[in-house]
Amino acid sequence: MDAAELFASRVRDHIDVVEQLIDSRCLSDSAKAAIEISGRLANGARIFFFGNGGSSMDAGHLAAEFLGRFAFDRPAIPGLCLADPTAAVTAIANDYGYDQVFSRQLEGLARSGDVAIALTTSGNSPNVIEAMKTARRLDLLSIALTGRCGGRVADFVDVCIRVPSDETPRIQEACMVLGHTICEFVELELFASYR
Repeated sequence: MDAAELFASRVRDHIDVVEQLIDSRCLSDSAKAAIEISGRLANGARIFFFGNGGSSMDAGHLAAEFLGRFAFDRPAIPGLCLADPTAAVTAIANDYGYDQVFSRQLEGLARSGDVAIALTTSGNSPNVIEAMKTARRLDLLSIALTGRCGGRVADFVDVCIRVPSDETPRIQEACMVLGHTICEFVELELFASYR
């Protein structure tokens, strides 16, 4: 396969997954999450994003969309990425274990009513599962953006948004479409007058 064929093949794969989103439960689950997030933010909640590897970067991207701006200028929305504070992540991993890097931060930063959003393509990352157990204990709204099967994290979240794919790159791409749309909905719900 030459380079042009590879690119065409991957674009077709991406389009196929995005088209499957339309007929999947993914959209209703995403809408449910967006409505609940908006309500919580209106009452002073904060959003904590997290994930591993590429998903940690996507989590940081979405946190930045909330904290900065997405479609238009408006007040900042308190969105934080728990993979970003290097000193905290490495200290917690060293002292408590890598499976505690997100849950320990939630213990110290989150309060009842806040939102915890995990991006995890497999749904089986031990640190993500531990964080969602902590989120449940702290009475946070817990949401996972994950792949077709949901993995073990599905048992520990309020809303599991399952992208209809088993391929990591396609799951990550679709999660960003859904994450951006959640952010757009929240902006419109909370700050329509700023448009």
